[in-house]
Amino acid sequence: MLEKLTAVVSHYEELCARAEQPDFYADPARAAKLLREKAELEPIVEAHAAYTAALREMDEAKELAADPEMREFCRETYAAAKEQSEQLYRQLQILLLPKDPNDEKNVIVEIRGGVGGEESALFAHSLYRMYSMYAARRGWTIELMNVQETELGGVKEADFAVCGRGAFSRLKYESGVHRVQRVPETESGGRVHTSTATVAVLPEMEVASVEIRPEDIEMQVFRSSGAGGQHINKTSSAVRLIHKPSGIVVSCQEERSQVQNREKCMRMLASKLYEREQEKLDSAVTGMRRSQVGTGMRNERIRTYNFPQGRVTDHRIGLTLYKIDAVMDGDLDEIIDALATADQAQKLQNS
Repeated sequence: MLEKLTAVVSHYEELCARAEQPDFYADPARAAKLLREKAELEPIVEAHAAYTAALREMDEAKELAADPEMREFCRETYAAAKEQSEQLYRQLQILLLPKDPNDEKNVIVEIRGGVGGEESALFAHSLYRMYSMYAARRGWTIELMNVQETELGGVKEADFAVCGRGAFSRLKYESGVHRVQRVPETESGGRVHTSTATVAVLPEMEVASVEIRPEDIEMQVFRSSGAGGQHINKTSSAVRLIHKPSGIVVSCQEERSQVQNREKCMRMLASKLYEREQEKLDSAVTGMRRSQVGTGMRNERIRTYNFPQGRVTDHRIGLTLYKIDAVMDGDLDEIIDALATADQAQKLQNS
């Protein structure tokens, strides 16, 4: 680890020296890239400096402990510096873990009603509301791409982009099957039902970064409509794209313009094709991926929302919180922080 730290500090100092050159901003795009790289290295450099200072303080305390009058003071100083150095060492281990190159990207979230009929559609709508409120808390924006509503206010499916720095780094843990246990609005006998909804979180990819041949795409247009055929457009502005080689189908009907709907479809298609390619690459290490909390296997039940007991349980890490109303209102940070910590611990163990 010390060799890695030495290399990081050396590279950081090189970037600082470049930033002071008179012609540094002659190429704005390159300058911005180097400044982002410098900003990413700063926490490591700062933690390394603090770690080095703590080690130095331990050595000084050892030397001064030879004086009987200073011995007790030095023992306390040494213990405090040792504890600090151990904390900083663990922090540096985490900071040096390989970064997910998609962590800073926007995401495309797909929510689908699962088992449970109309109640699953109502739960899918609750999840859409939860993520919308979480995005607002983080200062992110929501861009609705496609939604199929039901007459009772649920959604059969909802596709939307969450735009904001670090969106994927937080929301990537949400992929999987979400289960709800509650008394449905349609239940007259007061019985608790169990329903599910599936969430998929994809890093939003630039269309240009994924190979999509025009001849591989079949485009269909249709009139957008709401639940029960409401809000029917008089023009066919909704767009459906079929990627013939993969069979992937995406659609968008939220914009009034056919051109805008097609552009959103292309963004969704690029992200889906990227995900499919990643799944192929990762198939050789499926066992390892299943041991990690951040993999987001879509067919795995990851969380239960039990309304009668007021609890939310994340099954991957065994975390249970008794604040279901707050969670459904977008208070997800405690769960996501715990998942991120567990993911880091797993990666440290595998490194």
